[in-house]
Amino acid sequence: MVKKQISIIGVPMDLGQSRRGVDMGPSAIRYAGVVERLEKLNYEIHDMGDIEIGRPSKDEEVNDGNLKYLRAVSEASDKLALEVNRVIESKSFPLIFGGDHSIAIGTLAGISKHYKNLGVIWYDAHGDLNTSETSPSGNIHGMPLAVSLGIGHPALINIAGYSPKVRPENIVIIGARSLDEGERVLIREKGIKVYTMHEIDRLGMTKVMEEAVSYLKSKTDGVHLSLDLDGIDPSDAPGVGTPVLGGISYRESHLAMEILEESNIITSAEFVEVNPILDERNKTATVAVALMGSLFGEKLL
Repeated sequence: MVKKQISIIGVPMDLGQSRRGVDMGPSAIRYAGVVERLEKLNYEIHDMGDIEIGRPSKDEEVNDGNLKYLRAVSEASDKLALEVNRVIESKSFPLIFGGDHSIAIGTLAGISKHYKNLGVIWYDAHGDLNTSETSPSGNIHGMPLAVSLGIGHPALINIAGYSPKVRPENIVIIGARSLDEGERVLIREKGIKVYTMHEIDRLGMTKVMEEAVSYLKSKTDGVHLSLDLDGIDPSDAPGVGTPVLGGISYRESHLAMEILEESNIITSAEFVEVNPILDERNKTATVAVALMGSLFGEKLL
């Protein structure tokens, strides 16, 4: 049997947010045994190493209006988009490790051109739908989904030379529990499908995931999973920069990944915001690797 191929790309990016340490996320995930775990599932793993991230001076922190490290984030996004594009052209599954969630700008720029109707599952406590006008902080890791919709600074929305990367009707946000007012307005304007913690509590994770899969399966030709570890409750995943209480449990997250694996709709994935400086004995990276196990077919029996 020919082994399926997975290509790992690390993105040690910490410029999209304000808490240092998340640049060590890719190393923490590798240290937690991700390659060995996926190889046991009969995948051929190609670790492409890490994208080189420039280290701008403090003077470059605010490049344009309310956007921190705009130039550096834009340059890193271009590099990542090229690398992801090469992986897809080689017929391998792109698996990206962050780094903060701003890396999704480059990930989606490299992926979307290969699909007519790319779907996105955004597994996150936050909407990441801010712009320079609505962001309270100016941190670009709170903007990648808006950027991918074609909303934001030209240097970000035009990564890889085209925009938008995804349509609002092809997005499902799962686990939201911290949304800024500008994000709520955009969600209503664009009709983006969102399952907040209220829906997860009320309907149960099985129903939420089955609805999400059904919603995307009929109208997309590929689905990207963008999983922010802060989507999971901080009691299970403490090593994140923006923890929010009342999140998805470890077991519910495994169930979500198992349902996605059974659905056979996921064509690319990224796991972001693992910050070992804020973690407890690499617990959050270990959780990320365990969830990847379920996403790629690991079974108890």
